[in-house]
Amino acid sequence: MFSKEIEFSAHEDYFALKEDYPTPIKLNIPDWYKKLDHTLLNKTVKGCMPFLDTLTSGYLLKIPQDFNVRHNINNKNEKGEEVKDSFQTYGLHDQSQILHVKYINLNSGIDIHPTKQVEGSPFIENNKNLPFYKILNPWKIKTPKGYSCLFVPPLNNTDDRFSIIPGIVDTDTFPNEVNFPIIINGDKYPTLETLIKKGTPYVQIIPFKRDSWKMLLKPKKQKEIQNSRLFYGLSLLNVYKNKYWHKKTWK
Repeated sequence: MFSKEIEFSAHEDYFALKEDYPTPIKLNIPDWYKKLDHTLLNKTVKGCMPFLDTLTSGYLLKIPQDFNVRHNINNKNEKGEEVKDSFQTYGLHDQSQILHVKYINLNSGIDIHPTKQVEGSPFIENNKNLPFYKILNPWKIKTPKGYSCLFVPPLNNTDDRFSIIPGIVDTDTFPNEVNFPIIINGDKYPTLETLIKKGTPYVQIIPFKRDSWKMLLKPKKQKEIQNSRLFYGLSLLNVYKNKYWHKKTWK
């Protein structure tokens, strides 16, 4: 039944801890969604299969260690100079955090991108004109030949404090770990002092086959428009689910 495999690998000592393994993202469906009812008289997003597919498609990565965030807050660096932000590991007392740092050959689990790398983008304003921090991921991801991965914040279930910058990587040929620049949600948090705990969900991975596509444009006939209106005018429950939707399997 399963003709394709996606492989996640990490250093054997880190792997042996059995902590924060990647998982199918369907195991991370939010509680508010689970509690919803969907009936003929009370239609909710619980009955929207396109919405459900966003919550269940692909795989989930979790933050590999604690991070203490002080974003856009006046602070002093080691030289006594005034700086506007700080983002560092939060006490490497936990064995998995120590191994995460040790076996990806880093002094911390973060890296920094200057703002000039995305000059002119809306990311800069939202991040309060501060450098972009990058979470260093201990997991190498391998897909079959011809398959890439789309990396996005968990769809419709994003942490409201931060999100990754989405990207696509050809994981069938790329030989290294994929790391993730993040943006602090400056629209909601002009300043932010918080602990992002190890195990916090932060990346959704959706593998896909690379195909070549050609776009076609054509007019829609009046009869097609009338049929569409008839479809949306139906009061039946779960029409899309029962007639058009295809179940996807992720394990």
